[in-house]
Amino acid sequence: MTPQVEVFAERSQLIARSLEVTLTQIKDAIAKRGRCTIALAGGNTPKPLYEHLATQDLPWHNIYIFWGDERYVPISDPQSNAGMASQAWLNHVAIPPGNIFPMPTQASDPAESAKIYDQQLQTFFDLEADQFPCFDLVLLGLGPDGHTASLFPHTAALQVCDRNVTVGQKDNQPRLTLTVPVINQAHCILFLVTGANKQTALTQIFAQETDAAQFPARLIQPSQGQLVWLLDAEAGQPLQQVS
Repeated sequence: MTPQVEVFAERSQLIARSLEVTLTQIKDAIAKRGRCTIALAGGNTPKPLYEHLATQDLPWHNIYIFWGDERYVPISDPQSNAGMASQAWLNHVAIPPGNIFPMPTQASDPAESAKIYDQQLQTFFDLEADQFPCFDLVLLGLGPDGHTASLFPHTAALQVCDRNVTVGQKDNQPRLTLTVPVINQAHCILFLVTGANKQTALTQIFAQETDAAQFPARLIQPSQGQLVWLLDAEAGQPLQQVS
């Protein structure tokens, strides 16, 4: 699947386009399947998108929210991805609490929490043991080191292909993350990337050959779904010719 790459002069334009893509995916999924399932990203880049979504009039009862990854902190912690999305968006709309599935971070063992979330996905999507969930939309960011979700360079999480959720590691700090095959199963994967410090990673991700273990976002290559990269001018300078 050839990725769709769009580069914007202003970050406000990137956010406006990300809102357009997100709304299109929500409406299409509900029209086709009666519901829309979204896996959210953390970090600063998607926050303005969430704030815009908080102002939309949408069929919230048909929208189900999950997360692509989570720091292993309480939801009240400023570093919590679920906490950020709740404050920017979910607390401001009439979405049923039962439609929101934050990753569990209360247990002392992150591996046990990964199993719990894995089972939640199995149950919600009514999966057989060898099936992966198919999200309608997965939102992703990109780190300067080439990581996405909590799939960090040269970590064991990159090799996990038999589970929906695993433990990612950053500087010996555990995180929960969806696995590569789950992300690649989505109907639409939307990367939001800003900043000149992402140029090296993007150059390697879009190179003809590179080590995906060093730049894990390169592993995100859906076989059938749509892959969209939205970049600001600083991040996208090496790829301007692509768009």
